[in-house]
Amino acid sequence: MRFWRFLKYEKPYLFLYAVAFVLTIMVFAADPQISWRWQTFFYALTLVLLWAAAFLLHRYMKNGQAIRRMHDEDTVPLSLEAEAYREAIEQAEVKHIRALNEVQAKQKEYYDFIVSWFHEIKTPIAVLRLMQQTEVDPGSLAQELSRIEHYVDQALYYAKLDSFNQDYEIVNCDLEQLAKEVVKSHSRTFIAKKIKIRLDTPSIIVQSDSKWLLFIVNQLITNSLKYTNDHGEISISARVAQQEKLLVIRDSGIGIDPKDLPRIFNRGFTGTNGRTHVKSTGMGLYLAQELSKKLGHYITCESAVGSFTEFTIHFPINHDPYLYMLQRNGQNAQ
Repeated sequence: MRFWRFLKYEKPYLFLYAVAFVLTIMVFAADPQISWRWQTFFYALTLVLLWAAAFLLHRYMKNGQAIRRMHDEDTVPLSLEAEAYREAIEQAEVKHIRALNEVQAKQKEYYDFIVSWFHEIKTPIAVLRLMQQTEVDPGSLAQELSRIEHYVDQALYYAKLDSFNQDYEIVNCDLEQLAKEVVKSHSRTFIAKKIKIRLDTPSIIVQSDSKWLLFIVNQLITNSLKYTNDHGEISISARVAQQEKLLVIRDSGIGIDPKDLPRIFNRGFTGTNGRTHVKSTGMGLYLAQELSKKLGHYITCESAVGSFTEFTIHFPINHDPYLYMLQRNGQNAQ
């Protein structure tokens, strides 16, 4: 059965032999100086058939050997088509390996985050259990509950990161109202650490998802509060530049080591501050940057050790995420 399938693919060679033999016979038959002899004709036909059979047998054995050794790198393809297919398969295997490595890396990163998250959330839970045994301070209780809510929100937004396009709505967001809402949500921490807040946010409208943008600013404010000592200062300002709108969050905290600055938005990166001053999962700034990019924004950071840290959310004026969303929905509908 396999041999007949082989002959099916060898039809061009059989046709070539037949045409060549017929043409040769026609040339000899058309020459008046050569006498036609049937004995010679059948002799030539027999030789051609034997040679064709030997050639096909050789081809069949070579094909069988190539099939058995198709995974060996030193196997020589038997045709240009086979070579092209082999290259295509190799490229597909490389893509598959890369995709598999990416999936495994994401699984490892997700596992590392979950383990780190469990360790982080155990701290406020332990504090709450300690409060059960002593006189409960309402302020401290609210602060620990806020920490738990923050960690839960961080895990929730991290889980939604890959399905972001299914859960966002672009609307007009007022940066002034947004800044006031964020400060209000962290008011207890500002009061507890006696940190001064300065607001210079005029009513500037940007197009974004209000829920996700609020989470992004919350992450930046949380980071500033974490690394700003008592009696420090945090300022939130907004302005319109030529090519973009800006929301700037600046603190008088401990600053960031210059060698850590290029990597602060990397997934799981904690840096010197995250290891020595405050335990950190290294996911807050990563989530803020990734969500910003998905919304058409991006975050930059400047810092000096022992002096300040300044985060800037850039809202490019020439990028309209709402229009982009409408265009993409229109293409999907088609």
